[in-house]
Amino acid sequence: MSRKCGDWIDSFTRYAAFGEAPKRMYFWVAVSTIAGALRRRVWIDQAYFQWYPNLYIVLVAPPGIVSKSTTAEVGMSLLRQVPGINFGPSVVTWQSLVKSFAEACESFSLGDMYYPMSPLTIVSSEFGNLVNPKDKDMIDMLVNLWDGRSFTKATKMSGTDEVTNPWINLIACTTPEWIAGNFPEYMIGGGFTSRCIFCYEEAKEKYVAYPGLEVPADLKAQEADLVHDLEHIATRLAGEYKLDSEAVAWGEWWYKYWYEEGCKGLDTVRFGGYIARKQTMIHKLGMVLAAASRDELIITKDDLQAADNMLTDLEPAMSKVFDRIGMSDAAFQQERFLKWVQSRGGISQWAAHNYLRKYFPDKQVAGNILESLLSANQIKFDGVMIRPTWEGIDLPNQVAGPSGP
Repeated sequence: MSRKCGDWIDSFTRYAAFGEAPKRMYFWVAVSTIAGALRRRVWIDQAYFQWYPNLYIVLVAPPGIVSKSTTAEVGMSLLRQVPGINFGPSVVTWQSLVKSFAEACESFSLGDMYYPMSPLTIVSSEFGNLVNPKDKDMIDMLVNLWDGRSFTKATKMSGTDEVTNPWINLIACTTPEWIAGNFPEYMIGGGFTSRCIFCYEEAKEKYVAYPGLEVPADLKAQEADLVHDLEHIATRLAGEYKLDSEAVAWGEWWYKYWYEEGCKGLDTVRFGGYIARKQTMIHKLGMVLAAASRDELIITKDDLQAADNMLTDLEPAMSKVFDRIGMSDAAFQQERFLKWVQSRGGISQWAAHNYLRKYFPDKQVAGNILESLLSANQIKFDGVMIRPTWEGIDLPNQVAGPSGP
């Protein structure tokens, strides 16, 4: 069985191009889809531990902006057509997860060896149905599963449940508001969130009023080719990925550069865990990128550089995912008001007062918001119109990681 697509990710983004979501979001959906096909059948051996290609990807956007669940489903609907792929529960409890692992238990042969595994891909249109940040046991379990560790759970009713060689690949959707309302400050940058890849978007790539009119005539043929290659990846790729000599040299250079220079732009308090785990994420993603285009279990320098670039591309928006945590309601509404003014390029004094009165009947509070934004030079008032100054506004841009040696 040979492949139909030269590069699965490129073919997928063309297949999904009629949608409204930004291409970057489709990229990460494609990554999660390939990871779901690979399962625990491939790895990078580091003697004391192994890196597996499972990823926790969270699509984040304000409500109704980029149809996060629909976007994720474009990839997951393809993966569901591949025989042997097991999906876990979208609402997770200990009992449902242990049951799903038991049902997913299988093994694959490699040479004269058999490798047992219990792989699951979990899709959640509402992150809150999947993760309860206040459930410490569940959070700790998800941390261990990201690392590929076996686990046991003792219960009064059923004794001890043990899962050997579990593997979870996760893609979920949420909003900045849900994260702000449910994640306490101390969890940001910690064990679980530092293992998640947050893809944040706040605008549509384009407007598509009638998707049915945008679908290409050969959509079904494209879909068949994508499913064919996913099945190829799921059945043909198995074993240890090796880094070629150039990849090793670049990886050694990158590791030193990252800790000495590359991570300096990130808040080490909030993102210290991410800083420590970016190397692991690069290699997890590197396996996926290699599998997207070829069968050889070799990771090249180009694979690692591309993985680094795609992760680095997300970093400028990482703070936006967590900025509202610990924010007072007044501060939240002040930020919301500023974005409203920015989106219109300016508003009348009358419109501003009407907006603020809607959320703050107390005139003094509304006045304080205006005064705060004026004193911070984020808005200006010319006697008639209130306009944004665009001070401190982060314009969207593509960020590439260093090229290295």
